[in-house]
Amino acid sequence: MANPTLPRFSRQQVLVGARDIFMITLGLASYALGWAAFLLPYQMTTGGLTGACAILFYLTDIPMEVSFLIGNVVLLAIGLKIVGWGFTLKTGYAIFALSAFLDIGQAMMTQADGTLLQVLGPGQDSMACILGAVFCGFGIGTVFTSNGSTGGWDIVAAVVNKYRQISLGRVMLYIDLFVIGSCYFFFDSWRMVVFGYVTLVIVSYTTDMVIGSARQDVQFFIFTRQHNAIADRIVAETGHTVSVLDSEGYYSHAPMKMLFVIAHKREALHILRIIHEADPKAFVSQSRAEGVYGLGFNQLRGK
Repeated sequence: MANPTLPRFSRQQVLVGARDIFMITLGLASYALGWAAFLLPYQMTTGGLTGACAILFYLTDIPMEVSFLIGNVVLLAIGLKIVGWGFTLKTGYAIFALSAFLDIGQAMMTQADGTLLQVLGPGQDSMACILGAVFCGFGIGTVFTSNGSTGGWDIVAAVVNKYRQISLGRVMLYIDLFVIGSCYFFFDSWRMVVFGYVTLVIVSYTTDMVIGSARQDVQFFIFTRQHNAIADRIVAETGHTVSVLDSEGYYSHAPMKMLFVIAHKREALHILRIIHEADPKAFVSQSRAEGVYGLGFNQLRGK
């Protein structure tokens, strides 16, 4: 009986995977910092499951990381067959890592009398709202651009999206508006509602800024006589396809191949190194690509 062979990964794939894990962890730490250092001490909330867990913490003193972990495990168990193992395993890491960061953050911010330290001082609600939202938005954006997920309503949105033609963003927005609005009935406080919506807007804006800057795409026109060597390495090391076109230099009338490649901006330097190593005399044009849709890029879908 033949022994099963283990999948082989290139050095570039290993480095990309390690980078994604590092960036996801960094994003989760930033998200937890925003909550533990700024939002929780000033009794603020926002959307998402973490926002609902914060409300529960203010009402019952149940640690936020405990309710967050339990809520996510329940949601994952319900949606396992629907969203699949790939989504479940990827989200599971984020759930446990974020729960651990929230636990560490709250422990560091808890004073001897059991209250949370207000690092900005009393009465700095507006600044705490802004800083907390920026840290949370940066964390979410970093996790998303590294092919991760923060769990929570992402699971609900994925389940709903599978059966209804409603965008994930719209599902999450409806839930977020409901969670924040419920603060008035629990605390009889318009302050929490207003700050909650302000926090939601800043988090969303910061997240979009991080995702937009990280997901910029570039396109290459490569004129080379070593097209096979360059194309093979680009496909193997980046996972992107390459289009090969026949071309001819008008001055020399020499036949040459032109490669057309679209890749993510963060991969541009690596592709340029591949070209230089295979053909230092290659002629290359790099430009920014707007609105790239398809496999490996943005998903093309109707509203």
